Amino acid sequence: MPELPEVETIKRDLEKVLLGKRITDVCVHNPKVIRQPAADKFKKGLTGAVIKSILRKAKVLIIEFSNGKFLAVHLKMTGQLVYPGDGTRSRVSFHLSDGKNLDFNDQRLFGELHLLDDWRHLKFIQSLGPEPLEVNSGQFKEMLSSKKTKIKPLLMDQTFISGIGNIYAAEILFRARIHPERPANRLSDEEKELLLKEIKDTLKEAIHCGGSSIDDYIRLSGEPGSYVKHHKVYGRGGKPCLTCKTTIKRMALGGRGTFFCPQCQQ
Repeated sequence: MPELPEVETIKRDLEKVLLGKRITDVCVHNPKVIRQPAADKFKKGLTGAVIKSILRKAKVLIIEFSNGKFLAVHLKMTGQLVYPGDGTRSRVSFHLSDGKNLDFNDQRLFGELHLLDDWRHLKFIQSLGPEPLEVNSGQFKEMLSSKKTKIKPLLMDQTFISGIGNIYAAEILFRARIHPERPANRLSDEEKELLLKEIKDTLKEAIHCGGSSIDDYIRLSGEPGSYVKHHKVYGRGGKPCLTCKTTIKRMALGGRGTFFCPQCQQ
Protein backbone atom coordinates (compact mmCIF):
# COMPACT_ATOMS: atom_id res chain seq x y z
CA MET A 1 0.00 0.00 0.00
CA PRO A 2 1.34 3.47 -0.82
CA GLU A 3 2.55 5.15 2.37
CA LEU A 4 2.97 8.82 3.29
CA PRO A 5 5.89 9.54 0.89
CA GLU A 6 4.06 8.00 -2.08
CA VAL A 7 0.79 9.78 -1.38
CA GLU A 8 2.57 13.08 -0.73
CA THR A 9 4.41 12.65 -4.04
CA ILE A 10 1.13 12.16 -5.90
CA LYS A 11 -0.36 15.17 -4.10
CA ARG A 12 2.52 17.38 -5.26
CA ASP A 13 2.32 15.97 -8.79
CA LEU A 14 -1.43 16.69 -8.90
CA GLU A 15 -0.89 20.28 -7.75
CA LYS A 16 1.40 20.91 -10.71
CA VAL A 17 -1.11 19.85 -13.37
CA LEU A 18 -4.70 19.98 -12.06
CA LEU A 19 -5.29 23.20 -10.14
CA GLY A 20 -7.82 25.45 -11.85
CA LYS A 21 -9.05 22.82 -14.27
CA ARG A 22 -12.72 21.89 -14.59
CA ILE A 23 -14.23 18.41 -14.54
CA THR A 24 -16.23 18.27 -17.79
CA ASP A 25 -17.44 14.69 -17.40
CA VAL A 26 -16.96 11.58 -15.25
CA CYS A 27 -16.90 8.12 -16.83
CA VAL A 28 -17.53 5.33 -14.35
CA HIS A 29 -16.23 2.00 -15.66
CA ASN A 30 -16.66 0.13 -12.37
CA PRO A 31 -18.82 1.68 -9.63
CA LYS A 32 -17.42 -0.61 -6.92
CA VAL A 33 -14.62 1.84 -6.13
CA ILE A 34 -17.14 4.63 -5.47
CA ARG A 35 -18.09 4.23 -1.81
CA GLN A 36 -20.30 7.31 -1.56
CA PRO A 37 -22.62 8.58 -2.93
CA ALA A 38 -24.21 6.39 -5.64
CA ALA A 39 -22.44 6.54 -9.01
CA ASP A 40 -24.99 8.83 -10.66
CA LYS A 41 -24.86 11.34 -7.79
CA PHE A 42 -21.06 11.04 -7.72
CA LYS A 43 -20.90 11.97 -11.39
CA LYS A 44 -23.41 14.83 -11.02
CA GLY A 45 -21.60 16.22 -7.98
CA LEU A 46 -18.31 16.56 -9.86
CA THR A 47 -19.33 17.55 -13.38
CA GLY A 48 -18.67 21.24 -13.92
CA ALA A 49 -16.67 21.70 -10.70
CA VAL A 50 -13.24 23.38 -10.73
CA ILE A 51 -10.31 21.92 -8.79
CA LYS A 52 -9.32 24.41 -6.07
CA SER A 53 -6.73 22.58 -3.95
CA ILE A 54 -5.13 19.22 -3.22
CA LEU A 55 -4.65 18.02 0.37
CA ARG A 56 -3.15 14.93 1.99
CA LYS A 57 -4.10 13.40 5.33
CA ALA A 58 -2.05 10.33 6.23
CA LYS A 59 -2.42 8.01 3.20
CA VAL A 60 -5.53 9.75 1.82
CA LEU A 61 -5.63 12.32 -1.00
CA ILE A 62 -8.31 15.01 -0.78
CA ILE A 63 -9.29 17.15 -3.78
CA GLU A 64 -11.27 20.32 -3.03
CA PHE A 65 -13.71 21.63 -5.65
CA SER A 66 -15.29 25.01 -6.34
CA ASN A 67 -18.78 23.72 -5.50
CA GLY A 68 -17.80 22.97 -1.90
CA LYS A 69 -17.37 19.23 -2.47
CA PHE A 70 -14.33 17.14 -1.54
CA LEU A 71 -13.14 13.99 -3.27
CA ALA A 72 -11.27 11.68 -0.88
CA VAL A 73 -9.09 9.13 -2.68
CA HIS A 74 -7.73 6.14 -0.75
CA LEU A 75 -5.46 4.12 -3.05
CA LYS A 76 -5.26 1.08 -0.76
CA MET A 77 -3.26 -1.84 -2.24
CA THR A 78 -3.38 -1.34 -6.01
CA GLY A 79 -4.93 2.07 -6.64
CA GLN A 80 -3.24 4.47 -9.05
CA LEU A 81 -3.89 7.99 -10.30
CA VAL A 82 -2.54 8.60 -13.81
CA TYR A 83 -2.45 11.86 -15.81
CA PRO A 84 -2.85 12.05 -18.69
CA GLY A 85 -4.71 8.74 -18.67
CA ASP A 86 -5.74 6.71 -21.69
CA GLY A 87 -8.69 4.96 -20.04
CA THR A 88 -7.48 1.45 -20.86
CA ARG A 89 -7.23 0.32 -17.21
CA SER A 90 -9.38 2.96 -15.59
CA ARG A 91 -12.12 2.25 -13.07
CA VAL A 92 -13.15 5.93 -13.14
CA SER A 93 -11.98 8.56 -15.63
CA PHE A 94 -12.28 12.26 -14.91
CA HIS A 95 -12.43 14.26 -18.15
CA LEU A 96 -10.85 17.68 -17.73
CA SER A 97 -11.19 21.07 -19.39
CA ASP A 98 -7.71 20.71 -20.93
CA GLY A 99 -8.98 17.78 -23.00
CA LYS A 100 -7.05 15.21 -20.97
CA ASN A 101 -8.14 12.57 -18.46
CA LEU A 102 -7.24 11.83 -14.86
CA ASP A 103 -7.65 8.06 -14.51
CA PHE A 104 -8.23 6.14 -11.31
CA ASN A 105 -6.86 2.63 -11.89
CA ASP A 106 -7.27 -0.19 -9.40
CA GLN A 107 -6.66 -3.77 -10.51
CA ARG A 108 -8.05 -5.42 -7.36
CA LEU A 109 -10.81 -2.88 -6.61
CA PHE A 110 -9.65 -2.26 -3.03
CA GLY A 111 -9.39 1.52 -3.46
CA GLU A 112 -12.04 3.96 -2.33
CA LEU A 113 -13.48 7.17 -3.77
CA HIS A 114 -15.68 9.27 -1.47
CA LEU A 115 -17.41 12.50 -2.56
CA LEU A 116 -18.19 14.49 0.57
CA ASP A 117 -19.34 17.85 1.85
CA ASP A 118 -16.62 17.64 4.53
CA TRP A 119 -13.73 15.16 4.34
CA ARG A 120 -13.22 15.45 8.10
CA HIS A 121 -16.38 13.41 8.62
CA LEU A 122 -14.79 10.25 7.22
CA LYS A 123 -14.58 7.71 10.04
CA PHE A 124 -11.09 6.69 8.97
CA ILE A 125 -9.87 10.29 9.08
CA GLN A 126 -11.34 10.86 12.53
CA SER A 127 -9.41 7.89 13.95
CA LEU A 128 -5.97 9.00 12.71
CA GLY A 129 -3.06 9.81 14.95
CA PRO A 130 -0.88 12.89 14.37
CA GLU A 131 1.11 13.50 11.21
CA PRO A 132 4.72 12.33 11.78
CA LEU A 133 6.27 15.40 10.15
CA GLU A 134 4.36 17.64 12.56
CA VAL A 135 5.13 15.87 15.87
CA ASN A 136 7.65 17.50 18.21
CA SER A 137 10.08 15.74 20.54
CA GLY A 138 8.15 16.30 23.74
CA GLN A 139 4.91 15.11 22.21
CA PHE A 140 6.56 12.02 20.76
CA LYS A 141 8.15 11.02 24.05
CA GLU A 142 4.80 11.36 25.79
CA MET A 143 3.09 9.30 23.09
CA LEU A 144 5.55 6.43 23.62
CA SER A 145 5.77 6.55 27.41
CA SER A 146 2.74 4.38 28.18
CA LYS A 147 2.88 2.05 25.17
CA LYS A 148 4.01 -1.51 25.89
CA THR A 149 3.47 -2.47 22.25
CA LYS A 150 6.44 -3.59 20.17
CA ILE A 151 7.78 -0.55 18.39
CA LYS A 152 7.37 -1.63 14.76
CA PRO A 153 3.66 -2.53 14.92
CA LEU A 154 3.13 0.67 16.91
CA LEU A 155 4.71 2.83 14.19
CA MET A 156 2.33 1.20 11.70
CA ASP A 157 -0.73 1.81 13.87
CA GLN A 158 -2.54 4.66 12.09
CA THR A 159 -4.38 5.63 15.29
CA PHE A 160 -1.00 6.20 16.97
CA ILE A 161 0.83 8.05 14.20
CA SER A 162 -0.45 8.38 10.65
CA GLY A 163 1.11 7.57 7.30
CA ILE A 164 3.88 5.11 8.18
CA GLY A 165 3.53 1.59 6.80
CA ASN A 166 5.63 -1.55 6.55
CA ILE A 167 8.33 -0.21 4.25
CA TYR A 168 9.21 2.93 6.14
CA ALA A 169 8.78 1.44 9.62
CA ALA A 170 11.51 -1.07 8.73
CA GLU A 171 13.81 1.58 7.23
CA ILE A 172 13.28 4.03 10.09
CA LEU A 173 14.05 1.45 12.78
CA PHE A 174 17.23 0.36 11.00
CA ARG A 175 18.42 3.94 10.78
CA ALA A 176 17.60 4.47 14.47
CA ARG A 177 19.36 1.18 15.35
CA ILE A 178 16.29 -0.09 17.24
CA HIS A 179 15.16 -3.72 17.11
CA PRO A 180 11.56 -3.98 15.81
CA GLU A 181 10.47 -6.05 18.82
CA ARG A 182 11.55 -3.53 21.44
CA PRO A 183 8.64 -2.39 23.66
CA ALA A 184 7.99 1.27 22.96
CA ASN A 185 8.01 2.30 26.62
CA ARG A 186 11.45 0.71 27.13
CA LEU A 187 13.16 3.14 24.78
CA SER A 188 15.39 5.72 26.41
CA ASP A 189 14.78 9.43 25.85
CA GLU A 190 17.83 9.49 23.60
CA GLU A 191 16.46 6.62 21.53
CA LYS A 192 13.08 8.32 21.26
CA GLU A 193 14.70 11.52 20.02
CA LEU A 194 16.78 9.62 17.46
CA LEU A 195 13.72 7.64 16.36
CA LEU A 196 11.72 10.80 15.72
CA LYS A 197 14.64 12.32 13.81
CA GLU A 198 14.90 9.24 11.61
CA ILE A 199 11.13 9.19 11.04
CA LYS A 200 11.25 12.72 9.70
CA ASP A 201 14.51 12.34 7.76
CA THR A 202 13.49 9.05 6.14
CA LEU A 203 10.07 10.31 5.07
CA LYS A 204 11.50 13.55 3.69
CA GLU A 205 14.20 11.71 1.72
CA ALA A 206 11.62 9.28 0.33
CA ILE A 207 9.38 12.17 -0.75
CA HIS A 208 12.37 13.79 -2.47
CA CYS A 209 12.86 10.55 -4.45
CA GLY A 210 9.18 10.27 -5.37
CA GLY A 211 8.53 7.36 -3.03
CA SER A 212 9.26 3.65 -3.37
CA SER A 213 7.85 1.80 -6.37
CA ILE A 214 7.11 -1.65 -5.00
CA ASP A 215 4.23 -3.69 -6.42
CA ASP A 216 1.71 -1.31 -8.03
CA TYR A 217 2.78 2.19 -6.94
CA ILE A 218 3.59 4.67 -9.68
CA ARG A 219 3.73 8.45 -9.80
CA LEU A 220 1.04 10.50 -11.53
CA SER A 221 3.03 10.42 -14.77
CA GLY A 222 3.28 6.62 -14.66
CA GLU A 223 6.97 6.77 -13.73
CA PRO A 224 8.31 4.83 -10.72
CA GLY A 225 9.54 6.38 -7.49
CA SER A 226 13.28 5.91 -6.98
CA TYR A 227 13.64 5.51 -3.20
CA VAL A 228 13.85 1.71 -3.53
CA LYS A 229 17.54 2.00 -4.36
CA HIS A 230 18.08 3.62 -0.96
CA HIS A 231 16.42 0.84 1.07
CA LYS A 232 18.76 -0.56 3.71
CA VAL A 233 16.70 -3.51 4.96
CA TYR A 234 13.24 -3.71 3.39
CA GLY A 235 13.11 -6.53 0.86
CA ARG A 236 16.75 -7.45 1.54
CA GLY A 237 16.24 -10.61 3.61
CA GLY A 238 19.21 -12.98 3.25
CA LYS A 239 21.49 -10.26 1.91
CA PRO A 240 24.39 -8.70 3.83
CA CYS A 241 23.75 -5.57 5.89
CA LEU A 242 25.15 -2.55 4.08
CA THR A 243 26.65 -1.34 7.38
CA CYS A 244 28.06 -4.42 9.13
CA LYS A 245 27.71 -7.27 6.56
CA THR A 246 25.57 -9.37 8.94
CA THR A 247 22.77 -11.19 7.10
CA ILE A 248 19.51 -9.24 7.05
CA LYS A 249 16.76 -11.26 8.73
CA ARG A 250 13.08 -11.49 7.92
CA MET A 251 10.46 -12.40 10.50
CA ALA A 252 6.69 -12.10 10.91
CA LEU A 253 5.64 -9.38 13.33
CA GLY A 254 2.13 -8.07 13.71
CA GLY A 255 1.07 -10.13 10.70
CA ARG A 256 3.60 -8.44 8.42
CA GLY A 257 7.00 -9.40 7.08
CA THR A 258 9.67 -7.48 9.00
CA PHE A 259 13.25 -6.95 7.85
CA PHE A 260 16.05 -6.00 10.24
CA CYS A 261 19.75 -6.38 10.97
CA PRO A 262 20.28 -8.43 14.16
CA GLN A 263 23.68 -6.82 14.70
CA CYS A 264 22.90 -3.14 14.08
CA GLN A 265 19.46 -3.14 15.69
CA GLN A 266 19.40 -3.91 19.41
